[in-house]
Amino acid sequence: MRQAISDALLSVSGREDFIFLTGDLGFMALEPLRDKAGSRFLNAGVSEQNMVAVAAGLARAGFRPWVYSIAPFLYARPLEHVRNDVCLHDLPVRLVGNGGGYAYGVMGATHHALEDVGILKTLPNMEVFIPAFSADLPPMVEKLAVSPHPAYLRLGRDEKPDGFSVPKYAPWRKISSGSGPAVAAVGPLAGLYLKALAGLDATRRPALWALCEVPTGEARPPEEFLADVRSSGRLLVAEEHVAAGGIGETLARELLARGNAPKRFTHLHARGYPSKLYGSQSYHRQESGLSVEKFLQEMD
Repeated sequence: MRQAISDALLSVSGREDFIFLTGDLGFMALEPLRDKAGSRFLNAGVSEQNMVAVAAGLARAGFRPWVYSIAPFLYARPLEHVRNDVCLHDLPVRLVGNGGGYAYGVMGATHHALEDVGILKTLPNMEVFIPAFSADLPPMVEKLAVSPHPAYLRLGRDEKPDGFSVPKYAPWRKISSGSGPAVAAVGPLAGLYLKALAGLDATRRPALWALCEVPTGEARPPEEFLADVRSSGRLLVAEEHVAAGGIGETLARELLARGNAPKRFTHLHARGYPSKLYGSQSYHRQESGLSVEKFLQEMD
């Protein structure tokens, strides 16, 4: 989604409060934004702690900074500055982390973002966005451009099936209907699983929902989703994130609190590195039980 985020940011780069910082990344994607933003496009170099601190200062001066890097370099390396400088002061800094989950494949654990949502949603005022499709980015960027709060935008690959028309953006979108389990697939996994459903009988086909924001506040589960959970008695949550602190935990707590706990709950999530080997994103998904094959087995 690198090209898609660059294109989306072009539409808001004319705002007086726009400024963009990159940690020496974005080659062959961000050049149009650099050329249009001019002096408001800053290459902070390989200095992520300083970059986030500078962004916080710019936000105090009235700007709404966008800060871009590989995801773990953006939330893990400068975490103290994200917490103390940005979140505790409720400043409108947007952290744009590329390569959510196992997206950087063989580059290994230093480049994988498996605990980012869990860490960041513990911080005060932080909002978390996880687009499922490239088409989600323009409305997300428009929303974030005027939000007064800190935000984390977790980018992955667009895994939209050919010929699928992406519905209008919303934190929750039902992208496939059926009388099987209710499924909340977080971010790009929604597109991956959607590809596998065409051949399923309607009795096995799940009610597949694409979840693109942490389910709190305005992004809490809609009534139609809760009805699907009640109707099937089953809920499956799939996310390319570790179980601790993930969307599965957050959603389970939300449903329990609202008296909508399903009879059966399944959580597909990242399991780190069971084999202690590194491979492609598909390899790590397979090891973690996030593959299409595992997903289809859970429909029975």
